[in-house]
Amino acid sequence: MHPAHQDDTIAALATAPGAAGIAVIRVSGPASLAVADRVFRCAGPPPAQRPTHTVVAGHVVSGAETVDEALLVIMRAPHSYTREDVVEIQCHGGMITSRRVLRAVLAAGARPAEPGEFTCRAFLNGRLDLAQAEAVNDLIRARSDRAAQAALHQLAGRLSARCNQIHDGLIALAADAAAALDFPDDELPPPAMADMVQRCAGLKRELQSLLSTWDEGHCLRDGLQVVIAGRPNVGKSTLMNTLLGRNRSIVSEIPGTTRDTIEESFILDGIPLILVDTAGLRDTTCPIEREGVRRAHEQLGKADLYLYMVDAAQPLQQDDVRIWRQFPENQCIVIGNKTDLGKNFNMPTDAKTAYVEISLLYNIGIEELMQNIKTLISRNFNLGAGGTAAIGERHRDLLSRACEQVERAAELLRSGADEAIVLAASHLREGTEAVGMITGKEYQEELLKNVFSKFCVGK
Repeated sequence: MHPAHQDDTIAALATAPGAAGIAVIRVSGPASLAVADRVFRCAGPPPAQRPTHTVVAGHVVSGAETVDEALLVIMRAPHSYTREDVVEIQCHGGMITSRRVLRAVLAAGARPAEPGEFTCRAFLNGRLDLAQAEAVNDLIRARSDRAAQAALHQLAGRLSARCNQIHDGLIALAADAAAALDFPDDELPPPAMADMVQRCAGLKRELQSLLSTWDEGHCLRDGLQVVIAGRPNVGKSTLMNTLLGRNRSIVSEIPGTTRDTIEESFILDGIPLILVDTAGLRDTTCPIEREGVRRAHEQLGKADLYLYMVDAAQPLQQDDVRIWRQFPENQCIVIGNKTDLGKNFNMPTDAKTAYVEISLLYNIGIEELMQNIKTLISRNFNLGAGGTAAIGERHRDLLSRACEQVERAAELLRSGADEAIVLAASHLREGTEAVGMITGKEYQEELLKNVFSKFCVGK
């Protein structure tokens, strides 16, 4: 996605494909209104002669053929999403009609938009910074009200404001360090050196404060991976179905029914969870079931939380203990199912892992289990960002890099070693660059490509 391509006029379907009441074809660029004149017929003046923010009723045409009856929305630069001339055609939904309208627009002089190219132009034209642009994608992909609200906070510039404050502080500090180079060796006043060390400490605290919002960002954007594991026939698939409220996993009295991992999204108090039903953990000679067990162990290696199920009607099995003790105690719940058949299972006296008794057959203990899952989430993940936008993975990597550079600068300044100021100034400049890449104050074409390739084509 190259800035030089902004001279092109781009077009794409901005709504999801498929059966729907309407579809929206978005066109942006210098020739948008000329394209509209070629494909749209209406009473009165043609689109190019109409003022901004006008809605016109008419027909989309391709040559002499009428393609569809539609509405045309005109948004002249800079009062549009991209700050370019934009027209949007609202036609009837459906795969065929929207495709025909888009084809007519492309034949009239536009080219197909790349993924995220409309939002990239909004960034390049100064309407959004890079963090706000990413928030647009987060908002589209939000899987819960809480995730959508976090994306709106970022879109409103709350993350950008904090990053800009840190960025400005780093620039000022780097400038002061560079100015200190004008002093002869060993003549920099000690108070000036101490002040720079103190300012490094303050900037590091600000960076760490932003880094602390990573847990919430990870939870809301990616969802927490919650793996349901245990021996065969203890009720893992039934638990999956119970939590989802529908029959997603096949349930059978025959052990080893689940041969592959099954994933489904589940929202708990606004936090997206990815529930993973796995094959029963046991030694087996069946090659298909063996592969299922291997995949179960693979999922356990990626889990954020663990629900380990046992048969509460049976005595404690040391194989179960050996497996669940591989998981962090504060990220695991041992679930004793089938309590309607008896309660013969006893947790080891030294176990610190939470234990919940349930009967999936009679729907007993489910509320207690849900409460225990909520407790695990609150203990393990910092979800206190509140009104502050939570950082994403790209932001975390850049903030971590900046934090490391600031710490190195502080160590050098404290050391008083030869060339300490020169090296500290260099580290501060690198930290400044890292923070600047979050909002796009500093960027390269490759960075834009990586960010906007995650967008859908119409956005």
